[in-house]
Amino acid sequence: MDLSSLEIFVTVATELSVTRAAERLQRVQSNVTTRLRQLEEQLGVALFLREGKRMSLTPEGIVFQDYAHRLLLLASEAQDALRPGSPKGKLRIGTMESTAASRLPGPLSRYHKRWPEVAIELRMAPSATLVEQLLAHQLDCAFLADMGSIGEVMDTQLEAQPVYQEELMLLLPTSHPDVEDPSQLQVDSLAALEPGCTYRRFARQWLSNKPGLKVLELGSYHAIFACVAAGTSIGVAPQSVLELQRAPKGVRSQPLASIDTLLVHRRGYSSAAFQALRAELSLN
Repeated sequence: MDLSSLEIFVTVATELSVTRAAERLQRVQSNVTTRLRQLEEQLGVALFLREGKRMSLTPEGIVFQDYAHRLLLLASEAQDALRPGSPKGKLRIGTMESTAASRLPGPLSRYHKRWPEVAIELRMAPSATLVEQLLAHQLDCAFLADMGSIGEVMDTQLEAQPVYQEELMLLLPTSHPDVEDPSQLQVDSLAALEPGCTYRRFARQWLSNKPGLKVLELGSYHAIFACVAAGTSIGVAPQSVLELQRAPKGVRSQPLASIDTLLVHRRGYSSAAFQALRAELSLN
């Protein structure tokens, strides 16, 4: 099971076409077909269903696709670790939406100017999803909020360093009085991002003694601000995001908690591109 065969399989699995895969790989179609057949014989299972010119993955092929991706990524990671040299190649960074908007534009801009041979791939997702993607080798590192979301795997699989401290703010309609306890809330819903968001999780815990509060699941902070401004919801957001929005009309805020943003990576992972990012963030 050599890396070349894995690359051929992954490309065909992506294209679902030997013809298109051969074009991408700059190989003749007969070579691609032969290598796939040899791989299936070696594994003892069919990886593709073939109906004329149409192809689809078998259940075994779907399972193997994930392993093949991870094996290729590990091979690339090993090469980077053994030949660090000057930063180049791809660096896959995961981040929360709030961090991408308020914290990363400056550092990533400086990084690109200094290391133009590094292709940065930025993916946004809630903290819980970022942890899953790190463990699945779909990301090289991630910026995520620290609130126990990585505690179970930290000791054995992940490493982290604090990068930023965010002041999490409680968002209230402008007519709403200050709140010292959830029982003082005069609205009936929490406007929040999707499940897996650490800030949503913190808000739900803070509201644990007010179980009747509904959750409005929204796709952006702009939508959260709009719901709060309408006067029927509360929300939470980092102060750094509020500063970007220039205090939206109809919304006031008060401090709720301080939460660290961590730079997290798999234990033992290293590459020249990643070390250059850590240096840019003054973490070395």
